[in-house]
Amino acid sequence: MGLPWPGLWLKRLWVLLQVALHVAVGKIQLILCPRRVKQHIMAMNRKNPTFSYDNWVPTLFSTQYFWFILKVRWQRLEDTTEEGGLAPNCPVVCLSGRSCNIWDFMQG
Repeated sequence: MGLPWPGLWLKRLWVLLQVALHVAVGKIQLILCPRRVKQHIMAMNRKNPTFSYDNWVPTLFSTQYFWFILKVRWQRLEDTTEEGGLAPNCPVVCLSGRSCNIWDFMQG
C-alpha cells in the first residue's frame, strides 16, 4: 500500500522544497508589492462577501501557513491507492467528536 520508503521520502523532500519556495516567494511579494498582492487576493475572493483582507493577510505565508500546507501536501502523498490494493487508512472524526482512522471506525 502506498509508495516504498525511499520513494516516499524523495517525494516528501520535493514537496518540502516546493512549499518552502512558494512561501518564500509569497513573503517577498508581500514585502515588495503589497498593493498588487492585495488586488490579486481580492480578485480571487470576489464571490465571498464575508472575506476580510485585513484578517487573512497576516496569516498568509507565515510559519503556521508553511507547516499547514506542508502537512496537507504530505498527507496527500500517503493517501494514495492502486486498483485492487488496500484503501488508505485516513483519519476520520466520529459523530461523537472522537478522532480515529477509517479501519478503526469500520471495526466499531
